[in-house]
Amino acid sequence: MRGPAIRAGLRYGAEAFALGFFLGTLRITVIAPATGTLMAMLIEIPVMLSAMGWRARRIITARAAMASIGARAAMGATGFTLLMTCEFVLGLALGTSPRPWLADLTSPPGAAGLAGQIVFGCLPLLVGGRMVRAG
Repeated sequence: MRGPAIRAGLRYGAEAFALGFFLGTLRITVIAPATGTLMAMLIEIPVMLSAMGWRARRIITARAAMASIGARAAMGATGFTLLMTCEFVLGLALGTSPRPWLADLTSPPGAAGLAGQIVFGCLPLLVGGRMVRAG
C-alpha cells in the first residue's frame, strides 16, 4: 500500500529539486548580489513553498491511495529525503565535501533553507484533503 505514496514522494521530491535548481540559480546570480544571501533565501522560500504546496495538493487529489495521513506522511518523507539527497550529491559534484555542506546548514541562510525544506516535507500533511477522482 505504500508503493503509491513512495512513487508520489519521488515525483514530489524530483519536482522540488528541479524547481529549486532553477530558483537557486536565480537566487545566487540575480537576487543575492542585490539583497545579500539571507534576504535572497527569504525571498525564494515562500515562492518555492507556494509552488510545492500546489503540486502536493495536485498529486494527492489525483490518487485515492493518497487519502490517508500515512500515505501523505510517506510522500512527504520520501520527497524530503530525495530532495536532501539530491542537494547533497549536487554539492559533491560542485566540489563541496560533506563537512562544509553540513556546516552550511547551520549558517543563517542555510538554516532558513533547511527550515523551508522541513516545511516542504510536511506540506502533503498540511494540504491533503478531499479527493477529486479515484485511481
